[in-house]
Amino acid sequence: GTRVHQFSSLRSPEAHGAMRDAQPDLVVMAYVVQFAPQSLLTIARLGAIQYHPSLLPRHRGPSAIGWAIAHGESHTGLTIFRPTDGLDEGPVILQKSCEIGPDETLGELYFNKLFPTGVAALLEAADLVASGRAVEQTQDETQACYEGWMHDDEAQVHWHQHVDRAYDLVRACNPSPGAWTWFSGVKVRIYDARKVVARTHGEVLGPPGTVAAITEEGIAVNAHGGRLEILVVRPEGGPKMPAGEFARQRGVAPGLKLGVSQ
Repeated sequence: GTRVHQFSSLRSPEAHGAMRDAQPDLVVMAYVVQFAPQSLLTIARLGAIQYHPSLLPRHRGPSAIGWAIAHGESHTGLTIFRPTDGLDEGPVILQKSCEIGPDETLGELYFNKLFPTGVAALLEAADLVASGRAVEQTQDETQACYEGWMHDDEAQVHWHQHVDRAYDLVRACNPSPGAWTWFSGVKVRIYDARKVVARTHGEVLGPPGTVAAITEEGIAVNAHGGRLEILVVRPEGGPKMPAGEFARQRGVAPGLKLGVSQ
């Protein structure tokens, strides 16, 4: 029975009118991709609270979960804060931290940790605000960092980087947008992968970005510091498939240089 509104802009008179008509006690915000002005949020008797999937002021911006993984960080968390006209800059009401597993993907981190913990944290923060017990802490701007959307340009695997960075990027983009590289001019997204760290020089059989071996499960690619074994791919225009099956269908062989668009 809840009435749903969709506005082209939250700055519009229609949005403000709908908010006034609803007479809310508290506005609760999560995954808001439009700018919500203070003139809208202060209509509610208790103002607004907002969820953000990082430990602010670290990783402000729309792709906070992915960037924490791409940076190779071992822990992250979530923040419930008071939204202001600055992007993710308002005072903090509460935070919850969690570990990032060494093989954990964006999807696993979100669905297993940040989503369920975030729902509980929003309820906890709402209770604190409603009861007048909320303590608001100003963010430390000396620790702040901001990253934009993780789109295709950011999701391309650069094989000259260390195998750790390539692996972290694959995890950070799984399931979306999907890290990618070129296979003989075909754009291929990489999902599941496995990192193999080189213990001796002899374990790296060729230049970074070259296919080292085709296995039953996937495609082993040389990288600085080891190999990335690609396990699940999606070629442009096609479905997800096991990387080994893709290699056999497309004739991928050891020695192929990845990352070349032609």
